[in-house]
Amino acid sequence: MMTSDELYGQLRKDHFIFAGPCALESFELALDTAHAVAEASKEAGLFAVFKSSWDKANRTSGKGFRGPGLVKGMEWLARIKEETGLPVVTDIHLPEQAGPVGEVADILQIPAFLCRQTDLLLAAARTGRVVNVKKGQFVAPWDMGPVRDKVAAAGNDRVLLTERGSSFGYNNLVVDFRSIPIMRALGVPVIFDATHSVQLPGGQGSCSGGERHHVPTLARAAAGAGVDGIFMECHPDPDKALCDGPNSWPVAKLPALLKQLSAIWNIPYDL
Repeated sequence: MMTSDELYGQLRKDHFIFAGPCALESFELALDTAHAVAEASKEAGLFAVFKSSWDKANRTSGKGFRGPGLVKGMEWLARIKEETGLPVVTDIHLPEQAGPVGEVADILQIPAFLCRQTDLLLAAARTGRVVNVKKGQFVAPWDMGPVRDKVAAAGNDRVLLTERGSSFGYNNLVVDFRSIPIMRALGVPVIFDATHSVQLPGGQGSCSGGERHHVPTLARAAAGAGVDGIFMECHPDPDKALCDGPNSWPVAKLPALLKQLSAIWNIPYDL
């Protein structure tokens, strides 16, 4: 497997995809999805990272599905890495989770609502792993500079920043694609979260809704805006997903979309 420096170098050099189910529903579903992600990205000529959460701590309802927990989640992710050869990215929510998660995950992800939590950022940075920080729905793109600096202050300059939409009134998000070049100017790779950006937070009362049909439009727009990578939740049957189904992309449609993104990324331009 790649070292953290090798992985970060790969992410800085080539366009890539972070894809997988919102949460680890079962080992079999996660592994099947990881194999599909690996195959679709290979066909499109893109570098792939498998993503899935072992705990979805930020649920609309306390009854919402959260995942298998730390021990089982890390066991599953380690097996998926071994069987597919894909690096993995997953979330942490508390500083004390950074160590055990960092023993397995190649990339530690900081959720959007926690992007300014200094102790969490420092704990993630000290693992030496690549750190992906999602820009909060309430944060301007230029205000992610201090976030990057917090990670770097702990001796880790392997930082990624992710755009995932901004709050637009109640239960809605909007994407300002100017944020992509603004955050890239901070000197780090930028990712666009194409599925959470179409989410309708809390839009179904006890859970979030989403407008899945807009995913390709926003993903293609982000590729055209010069983003380095695309983050995308995908599921074999999104309507039956235990978490974030309304904004998840069907696995069967992943190859076609990745080929479109690859084609856009390969358009030469110099303005």
